[in-house]
Amino acid sequence: MHPISPVKGTRDFFPEQQARRRWLAEKIRAASQAFGYHEYEAPYLERLDLYAARSGEELVREQSFVFQDRGGDWIVLRPELTPSLARMVAMRKSTLALPLRWWAYGPFWRYEKPQKGRSREFWQWNIDLLGIDSPWADAELVAIAAHFFRSVGLGPDRIQISVNDRRLVERQMDSLSIPKDLRPEVLHWIDRRESSHGSQRPEALVGAGLTSRQAEGVRGLLDQRDAWRNSEELAAFFDGISAMGASDYVVYSPSIVRGLDYYTGTVFEARDTTGGLRAILGGGRYDDLVGDVGGERLPGVGFAMGDVVLSLILEETGAFPDLAPAPTQVLVLSFPEVSDAHSVQLAGELRAAGLRAEWYPAQDRVPKQLKYADRNRIPIAALLGPQEVEGGQVTLKDLRGGTQVTIPRAEAAATALAWLAGPATSS
Repeated sequence: MHPISPVKGTRDFFPEQQARRRWLAEKIRAASQAFGYHEYEAPYLERLDLYAARSGEELVREQSFVFQDRGGDWIVLRPELTPSLARMVAMRKSTLALPLRWWAYGPFWRYEKPQKGRSREFWQWNIDLLGIDSPWADAELVAIAAHFFRSVGLGPDRIQISVNDRRLVERQMDSLSIPKDLRPEVLHWIDRRESSHGSQRPEALVGAGLTSRQAEGVRGLLDQRDAWRNSEELAAFFDGISAMGASDYVVYSPSIVRGLDYYTGTVFEARDTTGGLRAILGGGRYDDLVGDVGGERLPGVGFAMGDVVLSLILEETGAFPDLAPAPTQVLVLSFPEVSDAHSVQLAGELRAAGLRAEWYPAQDRVPKQLKYADRNRIPIAALLGPQEVEGGQVTLKDLRGGTQVTIPRAEAAATALAWLAGPATSS
């Protein structure tokens, strides 16, 4: 009988992978808190109409896990967090002290085709600044991303953050006399073209209602690498990026527009400079979203970063540290000639002294128990053989350096703590 397979698009995390995920989560926490952001969380389940407000038809109808509950309401497994954030703020704005600097890291779901860099269940970092209507707020979010990349060992030679501004794009489309009702299709075309590395041809825009001249004009906009100089907002943004020490990571890109409908100003994406993978993170300014879900208008800017693409890059570059999967500091070994009760009690004494300890039952011989410790990189073994039990002693072995001592049982915890505090000892 074959084992049951996991749900398509989900991932199993064995202890080795989980250790890396925990390390990554701590790096995210550290980067968020370094800039004064507060952690929050929202429900995993939301009403469908929350996303229908502004997230976009493709995300809501094609990429979300949607179901009808027993009460007849349409429910979504959250595909993103920004609408939930806007809903929470709209409910409590009168009691919140602005500006808000909030961050979260949790699971999300999108019904997409699983492939390299994309899964249906993923973890995502969301970080947002609400209540400041300034390009410098936008620059702060991008600077946080740059700070994070540095902290995990990914320099600007490997990661670049591309920036544009929806307001500049709107003015560019004004110059091409593109009707307002066709602009969402233009933005989606540019966004799809960026994600497909330029394979989307201008003829598709003609099919959507643009003239040939307008379609060629849109394509021409993507070649204007100095257009940001015509934007007061982007000029101020880049001043902020320079002041925050993140200029080496950031570049203007006219092809970055972001597909979600709620962005109103600065938009940005981080990508691997070697190409071939989806964006690592994306975000931008959304000044109308809180109002769209029932609150008062409140300016906001933020980004989201999934763990799938980032983990692939960290793996490829060797940036993941060498992490022990087991948290155990001391393994208490057992002998057939001695009751397991002695080993269990010693493990309890070590834990009471602040050590992380586990015991190994006497079902296996000592060499196999030591092999288990080595495989799990447990640094210290404690042996309670017949002689130790009779004499009220414990034999400690530093498995990193080889030192072995037999000491009174009352001294075992202090000795182990001293070994762990210092370098590996050798005999």
